[in-house]
Amino acid sequence: MKLFQQLLVAGAAMSLIAPIGVQASDVNLEGMNSYSRRSSKPKRIDSQTFNEDLATLKGRVDGLEAKQNNFEAGSFSDTTTLDGKAVMVIGAIDGADEVGKSDKLTASYVYQMNLNSSFTGDDNLYVRLKAGDGWTGIWDAKPGTYHIENKDTGDNFNVDKIWYTFPIGDKVTATVGPKIENYYMLAATPSVYKPGALKAFKLGGHGAAFGASTSTGVGLKYLADNGFAASITGNSKGGASTTGLFTKEDQNKFNTQVAYTDDNYHVSATYSKQRGWNSWSYFSTYDAQNGAGATTVKSDSLALRAWWRPDETGTATPSVSVGYDILSFDGHTVDEASGYTVGLNWSDMFRPDDKIGLAIGQPIKATQASPGNTLSEVDPFIWEAYYSFRPNDSIEVTPAIFGGTDTYADSEDDLFGAVVTTTFKF
Repeated sequence: MKLFQQLLVAGAAMSLIAPIGVQASDVNLEGMNSYSRRSSKPKRIDSQTFNEDLATLKGRVDGLEAKQNNFEAGSFSDTTTLDGKAVMVIGAIDGADEVGKSDKLTASYVYQMNLNSSFTGDDNLYVRLKAGDGWTGIWDAKPGTYHIENKDTGDNFNVDKIWYTFPIGDKVTATVGPKIENYYMLAATPSVYKPGALKAFKLGGHGAAFGASTSTGVGLKYLADNGFAASITGNSKGGASTTGLFTKEDQNKFNTQVAYTDDNYHVSATYSKQRGWNSWSYFSTYDAQNGAGATTVKSDSLALRAWWRPDETGTATPSVSVGYDILSFDGHTVDEASGYTVGLNWSDMFRPDDKIGLAIGQPIKATQASPGNTLSEVDPFIWEAYYSFRPNDSIEVTPAIFGGTDTYADSEDDLFGAVVTTTFKF
């Protein structure tokens, strides 16, 4: 008999014995005298007495086991984990109307669930479900107002990301998925600066090589034991359509990264070759963006990244992340463009797990027009500053201010914004 059945039988037997004990405590002498005067013989108790009760109990045990099996079949496997977050944002941007957005106070949200499943112990299937609303029309102007948490699905809960990662030997990992961005497949993290408001400052400048829409992707990365790493990735916007995967009609990009990472510092170079994909739009101005999404436009770019962080947190010395991007084009109104970022983070300054952030940058701007074209006189600059703290382990609150001058197309595109982002993690 299984242990589970034995426990149930023992419990049932105790339930039969317990009433006898309770009744015994209530017996008085008069009752005993009355019992002694009875003329009937006492009933014999033998092995058959409990047969009916045991049969009933066994039926109940079998029923419980069946229900347990049904429950296990409908639950997650032992190798699947679930976590997620809910993000609430409230803020406003003075000057947003200059870039075609609202300057009213608005509230937005995102709800996200992350599922990770392993089938061999070394692989991972990642699925991200996401819903959001309230971002369009204020928090989606690139590069000056695009919020780091922006995801507007009109309240629909969708599959936002899905990919599968598995090892090839000891040092090579492969990734393939119908919904992935290239930077998830990088061999090394190009920046340790954590943005507090603007997505433009992600990865040391979310342009050139790293900016990308969710798309069909495949990648390989190599991690050596001495800190060196390399990766190659390919992404296709038309891979899930009749355009086809990596065809002439497709919008696609290929990245190659070479990096060295130590405990306290990192240097890397990432070369990107793109067709019809203005993925640098998260961190670029009008001239660099305009018309760059046509499939006839080709680009080559180089993203140089470096970061350094101190041995200890809670000191006046911050971590420093820097980035510089250069691009050249074929078939575009622009021949060359470039941009830079600098990001500083101080951690554990006033309380555990808090963070102060300050970032500045010049969005990627056109530096040379192609023959027969002219450039806008734009000298863009954007910045952000924030303080992030945790009231407890599951909640993070980030008040931030941000802004810029000549952020997009002309000298009128000056911005100043304030936003509070509250994240609930579970």
